[in-house]
Amino acid sequence: MSPRTFAALLAAILLLAGPARAQLTIEIIGGGANQIPIAVLPFAGESMLPQSITEIIEQDLSRSGRFRAIFVGGVNTPPTEIAQVDFPEWKSRLADAMVIGQAQRLPDGKLEVRFRLLDVIKQSQIGGIAFTLTAAQTRLTAHKIADFIYEKMTGERGVFSTRIAYIVKQGPRYELRVADADGQNAQSILISSEPIMSPAWAPDGTRMAYVSFQNKKPILFVQSLSASKQPAPVANYRGSNSAPAWSPDGKQLAAVLTKDGTSQIYLMSPDGGNLRRLTVSQAIDTEPFFTPDGQSIYFTSDRGGSPQIYRMPASGGEPVRMTFEGDYNVSPRVSPDGKILAYISRVNGRFQLMAMDLESKQIQTLTDGLRDESPSFAPNGRIILYATDIDDRGVLAAVSSDGRFRQRLGIQAADVREPSWGPFLGN
Repeated sequence: MSPRTFAALLAAILLLAGPARAQLTIEIIGGGANQIPIAVLPFAGESMLPQSITEIIEQDLSRSGRFRAIFVGGVNTPPTEIAQVDFPEWKSRLADAMVIGQAQRLPDGKLEVRFRLLDVIKQSQIGGIAFTLTAAQTRLTAHKIADFIYEKMTGERGVFSTRIAYIVKQGPRYELRVADADGQNAQSILISSEPIMSPAWAPDGTRMAYVSFQNKKPILFVQSLSASKQPAPVANYRGSNSAPAWSPDGKQLAAVLTKDGTSQIYLMSPDGGNLRRLTVSQAIDTEPFFTPDGQSIYFTSDRGGSPQIYRMPASGGEPVRMTFEGDYNVSPRVSPDGKILAYISRVNGRFQLMAMDLESKQIQTLTDGLRDESPSFAPNGRIILYATDIDDRGVLAAVSSDGRFRQRLGIQAADVREPSWGPFLGN
């Protein structure tokens, strides 16, 4: 494949971005192994809340693929204390764990939600927390409770209270949106009649880098998400400015510039200063991504004659080729623990998501779509979000990093592309 063809194909993929006012919806299309059977009982007093907090918790846990919801019908009076729980009843329903709780209004008008996570087999409490909240914080509180349950039962941090970003397109309009990990509470960060692409979260979750064509050419911006500030252009050189990627400490941005000819990878400060060229070749070098320790950068290059994935020191040095199976491997993303390389490979004319164990170099095919693209790991590394085509429309989908569980997210009447999963809250 020639550099010109490669560049055109990458541009075509990136430009299929997309907006809509409808919320993302979840469709479970696969199952996970060794699911934990859990009963989430209705919380006493939750009718005062604007949303069913137990329904959100149950949906979160089921969506993870690690839990199986137990039917809780027939409960007349929801228990609020462990002494009120009929453990033999829930054991007969084959529940290993259960959640009970209550909501009440405080004298100052705020709400309090308390919950307990119980071990049905041992008839004991695993843990519990009380939250003080406003009505508008109901969904976030439910996500935090689900995070607590997930971590206690699996030993890994939950990602239900994290956020995702994505590009949507509807008609002539493009939007950069941020939503909860379940697709709800979507907010527009940027609306434009020109293409937007490549959203990338800063490691602390307070800023977003992206590329906009608002001046009829690709310009790299950084937008603060915590203040109503205008986005700052950080790379507006001659030619293309694209594919931003943050270093793990948030002190550097890698980006692809064509100011000196072909697409090459540069490093810069988040304000655009201290520009330094990293790759030096006559090939197309693009799609940089830092390893979690910040010591290396993975990227896509056609320097060997076809698009393949390479790794090089973040300080500069000789690149090492990482992919050898197939003649088209792009979009490298490394898991948060640094053990898995996710990427897109063309297999028999289909673009599919692959996972490489970086120690054994074994490769697993995770998806079977026709055109899967833009993988992004959840901050706990358990799930990979990606874009795909369903009925000639871009949608977001997710697959567990072991390939055992899949889900699909879609927006009505919109084309959705380029997902980016944000960091843990507070990180």
